[in-house]
Amino acid sequence: MKGETRNPPTEDQMARKSGTKLLAANVHATLRQKIMSLELKPGARLVEDEICETLSVGRTPVREALLRLQGEGLVTRGKGWIVGEIDSAQVPMIFESRIAIEGYATRLAALRRPDELIPQLRDLTSQMENYEGLGRAELNRLDRGFHELIVGAAGNHIFEDMYEHTQYKYWNLRLPILFTREQVDASNLQHKGIVAAIEAQDADRAEALAREHIQTTMTIVLDALSGF
Repeated sequence: MKGETRNPPTEDQMARKSGTKLLAANVHATLRQKIMSLELKPGARLVEDEICETLSVGRTPVREALLRLQGEGLVTRGKGWIVGEIDSAQVPMIFESRIAIEGYATRLAALRRPDELIPQLRDLTSQMENYEGLGRAELNRLDRGFHELIVGAAGNHIFEDMYEHTQYKYWNLRLPILFTREQVDASNLQHKGIVAAIEAQDADRAEALAREHIQTTMTIVLDALSGF
């Protein structure tokens, strides 16, 4: 028996599919931001019809967005969609993974050092040093950009995928921790030391400083969580 021959999708069908994916990406980004900022708190119910109405979209992109959030561990599905609970027990494992991944990525970044890397890192460190007036979200964005640049400079896309996975896990925890001025200042000094080591192409020092920097952050986070 011969298999059925399927006609290729029409331009209109492809356009609709592309449009649905774009809408789903927008819905995902909107919901993810609300979850990460705790506007939607752990345990909150996510009703598809309400999301459709609020965002003026159909059910298909909403379902695709929710499935993607489920894959990221941000929502669960039982009797309806629920914003996932925070599991602080994952914190040590997440930081251990970051130390391993980012430490060696920083070594590679120092060895390979793209020409544009140092000016970009210096720009970010300068912005983080002038943190007065910056909100927590903006400071977090700058800090993540700093580490993303270094991991990207390692020239290993597998490291980038692994790093992104640890970041999802870390920010999914939505940790209620505010760093003190002294801690932020110390972190900024560590950033500058990492940049200097990368610029000098001192791979051993760059890796050691990166590991120390992440270990310091882990200690601060674990100490803060012990008080909750």
